[in-house]
Amino acid sequence: MSHKIMAHLVAYFPDRKSSLDIARVLSEGGARFLELQFPFSDPTADGPLIQEACTIALSQGFTVKGGFALASEICSVTGLPVFIMGYANTVFFRGIERFLVEAQEAGVQGLIIPDLPPGCDEGLYTLGAEAGLCVVPVICPTIGENRLKTVLSLKPEYLYATLRKGITGDYTEIGMHNITFLKKIGSSGSKVLAGFGISSKKQIEQLAPLVHAAVVGSAFVKEILASKDGELLETLRSKIMSLV
Repeated sequence: MSHKIMAHLVAYFPDRKSSLDIARVLSEGGARFLELQFPFSDPTADGPLIQEACTIALSQGFTVKGGFALASEICSVTGLPVFIMGYANTVFFRGIERFLVEAQEAGVQGLIIPDLPPGCDEGLYTLGAEAGLCVVPVICPTIGENRLKTVLSLKPEYLYATLRKGITGDYTEIGMHNITFLKKIGSSGSKVLAGFGISSKKQIEQLAPLVHAAVVGSAFVKEILASKDGELLETLRSKIMSLV
């Protein structure tokens, strides 16, 4: 039995060409969704590995225009639903309407912008719905009841659930606290994407009955940083196949 994985990758990491190759290999290896991060100099929800990946990507000449061109190619090459992940600064200074138009033209399915939450989103959710894009709320296990009701009242197609508060990277133990949280939001009707600290087959098997897909990111970045010349794509193929 294969499990659904949303594979996270950083645009232009380790370089522009390689990020397209990485998307293709993750798709061939069994990913069902791709989360393409637009790098930013202060990625506040990300741990050291993805921060390093963002720094390298920016040094490789990433631009928002280039990111959308890459996203379009990834959609064409893989045929998978692609979600652009980024931060408010990037979206706001591009112009929210312009960013949404460019995302739509690139063919992506949706956006994950953790620091533009419902109610403080500068119109992102309303305009996203009008553009036919899924804007995905990000929630954590410590969310209050009233806040959760507000988010769920939007009836989002997808919900991104972090498995702990804090930043990405460190291994997350899947315990009753996570499971109770996922069962609760899973009854909302939204498709739950769960991430933060997912790197093992055991975790994914624990999550599989509770979520639409498990999100894996830092584990792939770690493999990319450690891989030797010429071994990158085979290393990633083996990694995702072992998880799927």
